[in-house]
Amino acid sequence: MTSMPVEGENPPTAVPRAGSAKRALLGRLSWGLADQAASSISNFAVGIYVARSLGVTAFGVFSLAWVTYGVVLNVSRGLSTDPLTVRFSGVPEASWRRAVARSTGTALTVGAAVGVVSLVAGLALGGRLGAAFACLGVMLPGLLLQDAWRFAFFAAGNGRKAFVNDVVWCVALVPAMVAAAHVDTVGAFVLAWGASAAVAAGYGCYQSGIRPRMHKARGWLREQRDLGYRYLVENVSLSGASQLRAYGLGAIVGVGAVGAVRGAELLMGPFLAVLMGLSLVTVPEAARVLRQSPHRLGKFCFLLGGGQAVAALLWGGSLLLLPNRLGDVLLGSVWHSSSHLIVPITFSVAGAGLGTGAAAGLRALGAARRSLRCQLFASAFYVGGGLGGAALAGTVGSAWGVAAATVGGSAVWWLQLRSALRERRHDSVPEVRTS
Repeated sequence: MTSMPVEGENPPTAVPRAGSAKRALLGRLSWGLADQAASSISNFAVGIYVARSLGVTAFGVFSLAWVTYGVVLNVSRGLSTDPLTVRFSGVPEASWRRAVARSTGTALTVGAAVGVVSLVAGLALGGRLGAAFACLGVMLPGLLLQDAWRFAFFAAGNGRKAFVNDVVWCVALVPAMVAAAHVDTVGAFVLAWGASAAVAAGYGCYQSGIRPRMHKARGWLREQRDLGYRYLVENVSLSGASQLRAYGLGAIVGVGAVGAVRGAELLMGPFLAVLMGLSLVTVPEAARVLRQSPHRLGKFCFLLGGGQAVAALLWGGSLLLLPNRLGDVLLGSVWHSSSHLIVPITFSVAGAGLGTGAAAGLRALGAARRSLRCQLFASAFYVGGGLGGAALAGTVGSAWGVAAATVGGSAVWWLQLRSALRERRHDSVPEVRTS
């Protein structure tokens, strides 16, 4: 197996031809954009369909299950696929296949273990909320395995397969959602969403020709513990902050407020979906830039983050021109509550987009301590701003509090990346000895 860089170690560099390297990069980024477009469309369609079918309160229950899934997803990524993209991007195929078998097995193990907990908790809670969590528990293994295949394909530089896998999920969603609409309950929509993901997860096994090795999950965790456990804490702090904010907002203002925030986020769906799955493309590409042209990593991260921030602002500005009639068509009764949140959520997404550029650079450098520090600060800002704003000014105050926290957190990410790049340049300068 190829040697694996650890934090502080400089990975080997190569000097490919400039033209071929640029074409390869554009090809990988193109498939990344296509995959994210498919993911954005499916997430947006599910959210819109469920919001229109259930109304603001039941949609708030569905949103609580959604953000809980986000926490578990980030647990899985931190332990299984984040180390995979850092250490096994662009390696020989044999090494990649062995790593993917163990990484996907770890994701499946996480899904099974947390799924049992969610199922038991849901049965104990009862009601609509309990049904949503019970159904989520049943579907978690398939949801996490499907996400793991996407990371695995991008680590191999084969974004086309990730795109096809997401398209399979989109196609499977159509009949599943139609069937759920006939039942018209929160649990039915959660089952439909998860079952279609399980179809794509099974197709991922066929695409790769790799069977997840759950019995090797312990070995994978042991080998990747220097990165995996830091990324676990980092990812959980991110998604946990979102979950705490959602639960706190529901307690302070009401469950309807959670649905209003989720509705506004759906309108920013194309960019939120890109941010949620950003490491599919950016971390492997940043790792390649670091190996091939280390001095260009800072510029790559700046263009990545700045481009996303500008695009988010442009999209949010266009949403302000959306007629109320069209908003009613998209979100139904949720539109009236969500339309007042477009401006603060636009700034929040723009700030997050700017920060992801720096985050990709820190991941590529293997600076897990620095990235963990950044995420803990950003998560604390997020929870404090969201709940403090809710206590002061309700749903709108929470949205503005999160926007301010996200912009502040982005500044912390960039300060840490700048320090990490300075350290790396200093370490790479050979010591001059004098006689």
